[in-house]
Amino acid sequence: MLSSSRALMILLLLGPLAACDRQSQPKEQANAAASGEVAATPGEAAPGKGEGFNYKVDRSKAGQPMPDFAFLDPAGGEKTLQDFAGRPLIVNLWATWCTPCVAEMPTLDALAAQQGAKGAAVLTISQDTQGLTAVKPFFEKHKLPHLPAYADPENRFGFHYATGVLPTTVVYDAQGREIARVVGAMDWESAEGRKLIAEAVAS
Repeated sequence: MLSSSRALMILLLLGPLAACDRQSQPKEQANAAASGEVAATPGEAAPGKGEGFNYKVDRSKAGQPMPDFAFLDPAGGEKTLQDFAGRPLIVNLWATWCTPCVAEMPTLDALAAQQGAKGAAVLTISQDTQGLTAVKPFFEKHKLPHLPAYADPENRFGFHYATGVLPTTVVYDAQGREIARVVGAMDWESAEGRKLIAEAVAS
């Protein structure tokens, strides 16, 4: 039987795996949270599969076209979602300081490896306001070889999707229409994750 202190420690560790909302942001996020931004802090979460992922699948925006905002590629150039037209897209919004976002990353990396060059494109777009300055060191430090380091320092995607939660992942079909969005962290190797991807690929 677990001691009360050990049980409390487990609860404290599992709690953050749900999602990062504006209330859960570190103190340094106060100014950004007031405007709806998601900003970075010096602290960084470490990737790894987590148990207790918590999410909801929202299909209320199904059929909407993908936005045309520009975001930064690893070299500092600009990309848009339209650059990946003709294949399904998995657009994941995350931040380096967000524990559930980072816990989800290995499952997204595995998904990207599985899909390869001809399947769904997996785009993890950081909402760190420090942009590539925060994101590139993260990718250099952690082994996520199938996920390019994209960044959206102005949080255009965050404002557009307006879920108020990180991570948020939006699944688009090959025609650029939204199928569903996952609000919170999902194990993309789970049955429900595989079902969403299969739906996108079959579209």
